[in-house]
Amino acid sequence: MKKTTQRATVFDVAREARVGTSTVSRVINGGALVGPDAMERVRKAIRKLNYQPNHAAQILKGDRTNTIGLIVPSVADPFFAVCTEAAQEILRAHGFLLFVTCSNTDPLVDLECLNTLAQHQVDGILFAPAATRNEELVQALSRISIPVVIFDRPIHGYSLPSVVSTNYKGAKEATQHLISHGYKQIVCLGKKGEDSIYSMKERVRGYRSAMKEAHLTPRIDFSLISQEPTELAMKAYLHGTNPPDAIFATNNLVTISVFEALRNLRIKIPKKMALVGFDDFELASTLEPSITVVKQEIKLIVKTAADLLFDQLALKRQSPSKATYTTDNSGVVWMETELIVRSSCGCHKGK
Repeated sequence: MKKTTQRATVFDVAREARVGTSTVSRVINGGALVGPDAMERVRKAIRKLNYQPNHAAQILKGDRTNTIGLIVPSVADPFFAVCTEAAQEILRAHGFLLFVTCSNTDPLVDLECLNTLAQHQVDGILFAPAATRNEELVQALSRISIPVVIFDRPIHGYSLPSVVSTNYKGAKEATQHLISHGYKQIVCLGKKGEDSIYSMKERVRGYRSAMKEAHLTPRIDFSLISQEPTELAMKAYLHGTNPPDAIFATNNLVTISVFEALRNLRIKIPKKMALVGFDDFELASTLEPSITVVKQEIKLIVKTAADLLFDQLALKRQSPSKATYTTDNSGVVWMETELIVRSSCGCHKGK
């Protein structure tokens, strides 16, 4: 008859580590009020005995499950892909498992994700909502007792800790930089269907403000779908009335699409057409010409949001965030953006 290996219990871990079961429980649930020596002994005992906490029993007892939920519009979007990786890295360091859900930028799916995570009794939720105005979502958030921190897009009508970039300020600064080079026909380009997204609306508002202050006419186009239509759009602009001399792209996917379209059409950047994009990306500094961008500190945005969540869970933070930010009366933490000047705007060697 095959021998059954007996599963280690919390009592076995406590005996091995020479501590009480309450100390083992505190280590499993984040380590609050546990000294470093006892913490290390318990962790060694857990590894030695291959102890696996019974999460079903923890839930029944109301203990912490050491799980955090993440709701993002899409992991195919480079911005949210980096957010997801950063969240996983930060939470793993704190001993948490990350549950990732995607709304596909659908407010109804947001509600489904929120309810599913609540049913699984995650300890907290990091949430980038599909829409900033959603009455059903506000009602759902008011019903659950799980700590929630919003990032990237604030929710109107409900006060929650939120971490948001200064999209308006960053876009305005980028547009003003193009204007300072003497460009007058600056077109703001975006992806079709994204003009209702909070961050895009704020970037358009910043662009429009800079153009109006310079007594220039704003030209906004959120019709781009893919690479081929982008080339057709560029052709139409170049052969139309008042052809643009500069493009402000509202996100990195649009920036890349415009860059490739101009290159395929043999339009020299920035001699014939300048280009500035919102959001940095991996190859932006190595392309020829290198791309001037408005940079968001994505990892610091996520870390700041995680810190706010840890505050609600009464967990010790790893280290203070080095991000530059301000907090308003509504509890929104505003993360500063930075204009990274390269060559595509008309500057040379960052000057």
